[in-house]
Amino acid sequence: MDEKQPLLKNGNENQDVENAGDSAVQQQTSGFSVPQDELPPPYTSNEERGLPMVTCRVCSAMIDISWKREQHVVKCNQCNEATPIRNAPPGKKYVRCPCNCLLICKSSSQRVACPRPNCKRIINLAPSPVTPPVPTMPGMCRVTCGHCHDTFLFNTLTNALARCPHCRKVSSVGVEFAKNRSNVYLALGIVFLAIGFAILWATYSYASTHTGIWLAYVGMFLVSALLFARTFYYRRMKVSVIEGPI
Repeated sequence: MDEKQPLLKNGNENQDVENAGDSAVQQQTSGFSVPQDELPPPYTSNEERGLPMVTCRVCSAMIDISWKREQHVVKCNQCNEATPIRNAPPGKKYVRCPCNCLLICKSSSQRVACPRPNCKRIINLAPSPVTPPVPTMPGMCRVTCGHCHDTFLFNTLTNALARCPHCRKVSSVGVEFAKNRSNVYLALGIVFLAIGFAILWATYSYASTHTGIWLAYVGMFLVSALLFARTFYYRRMKVSVIEGPI
């Protein structure tokens, strides 16, 4: 992401939300100090319609993000300020100016300038708090989601599908898991289909007098169809890529 690029690109009304780099204009020195990064608020759901929403960091209004999940920030319709909904790109961080302008700068930046003409504050950034090291867990890796391409943590030793915490969609971590599952369901589907045809061939002459045999036919072929459907599901599943251990 270019450091000179605005966070929101919706015309003149969004020009207030811009990036502030290390070469910011130092026209007015201010004593303001920002203690920590601006973090995205947690998602909430609208109880009436089930829409994903976040709380505006400035006026606390609810913002619908159902069509904006691919963006990094969204604009509040009430106060016209920006609120992040995704983590900043690698090597970047969000900073909120005292005038409520949301800026993005390098993680190593110590001072940034607000681009608003009526502000122009020079903001001294306090050092980010030291994050305690995450205890290492066997199999814990960084994974890039196959749907939204965001990164999340997943234990590759668990024999299960991965659900992305960002887009809430399910994917296979590595192509081998989905391939093995699809092969298992395919084999079971063929077995149940063969058993169904064997029962049909052996008992067809009795089916006219024993109606319960028809239920066995339907049950075996229905189970076989469900197993083939699961095979198709795993064959078409998105694959998430393992970036490396934490």
